[in-house]
Order: sequence, then C-alpha cells, then structure tokens
Amino acid sequence: MEAEQARILIVDDDRELRELIAETLSEYGYYSQAAKNGAELFAALEREPFDLVLLDIMMPGEDGLSLCRRLRAPGTPHCAVPIIFLTALKDITDKVVGLEIGGDDYLCKPFHARELIARIRALLRRSSLSGEARGIENGGTEGADSALLFGGWKLNVMARHLIDEEGVVVPLSAAEFRLLMLLLSHPQQVVTRDMIMDYLAERSLNIYDRSIDAQVSRLRAKLRDKGANPGLIRTMRGDGYMLASPVRRGSLQ
Repeated sequence: MEAEQARILIVDDDRELRELIAETLSEYGYYSQAAKNGAELFAALEREPFDLVLLDIMMPGEDGLSLCRRLRAPGTPHCAVPIIFLTALKDITDKVVGLEIGGDDYLCKPFHARELIARIRALLRRSSLSGEARGIENGGTEGADSALLFGGWKLNVMARHLIDEEGVVVPLSAAEFRLLMLLLSHPQQVVTRDMIMDYLAERSLNIYDRSIDAQVSRLRAKLRDKGANPGLIRTMRGDGYMLASPVRRGSLQ
C-alpha cells in the first residue's frame, strides 16, 4: 500500500501529540484524522474508512485496551482494522496483554518519528490483502464468494473472517489472519517458528518465542481449538506448529 493511499486515525487525549503525529504523517504522504477519546474514534470510523489506527492506551475515561476490545468484538464493522498501541507502559506484561486482546503492534512513548513511520509501513504491508492473500494457496481464492475450507471452518479471505458450521462469523485480527493464512498454505506440514517470524515480518516488533505462542493461542481460541491436546493446530515440539486438517477451496454459500 502506497503512503498516499493509506488513511490513518490518531486516537490520543494529548492534543499536542496528536498534532505532532499528524504533521509527521503528512510529511510522509499519509492522510490522517484525529480523535481524543472513544466517542470521537467511533464517530470517525462511521464517517470514513481507515487503514490503520494509532491508539493511545492511557486515556481518561475509556482507555485504549477497552476501545481495542470493542473494535475487535465479533460482528463489528471495524474488527479487522490494524491497531498500533501508543503507550507509556514499559512492563512487558502490559505489552503482551495489548497484543493478546487484538493489537497488532505497540510503540513506547517517547518515540522517534522515523520509528513510527517504519512501524506504520511494516503493518500496512502485512495487512494488505490484495497481493498477500492471493499469493497463498497458488493464488488464493477466486471471487468474492470463495473461501478456504478446513476442519469444519470456512475462511473468507476477502473479508478476513472465519465462518463456523452454524454460519456464525468469527472476526480475526490482522496478525491472526496472517498466521492462519500461513498455516493454510502449508496444510499437514510443519511450519517452523522461523517461518512464522519471517512471514509475520514482526522482527521490527521485537518479536520473540513467547509472542509467537501468544499469537497461536489467540488463533486457537478463535478456532475453539483449546485444551491440553489441540487437534486442529498441533504443537510440534522443538519445531513449530502444524495445521492437521486438509485445505480445499469452496464457496461461502
């Protein structure tokens, strides 16, 4: 995605920081709008689409973690928008919590403008479906009514959500979607931890083994594949993970 095509929503209660970020984004060719709280966030999303949200965690009233949960709630129209948390929190536990509830990246305050732009560019690349999704499974799915079928589930690649056997829609975050696409492109094969790190392109996020486990755990929860011995996404000790189900193309109908 080119910079001039990307639309970014800045959500922070600090007016000076909002203006500084907006100025930086403009210098790099990005379009942006700003919101100071949750009400303005959702109002902005109703007015126009955004490709990415910069979301402050520590805000008065409803904080960024709560807003992220609302954005990721099943069935919401904005459940797949990529989110970068802006946080003054230094504890790694706080950062992991942010990722586990649906954030795609985090940036600690104070941050340098170049790092902000690098994180945005990386996340926009990883979130782009037009080339990435169709590059998997020998071109992905064909047509808006196509899906990838596996283990009783359907994956709507264009909408980036799961559909269970009862027709219930389960939204995926950008990271969950990318991880699932990687597994679906290698059905019944071991996907190593290095492959996951390379495909998610999260080395810029200081990704590490625990983060990979957290991402897999989140995806398993969405697939209801939990318990002591998950059957759909299997842990291959010392190697990585494997999707145990075959994959085929089919219709969403």
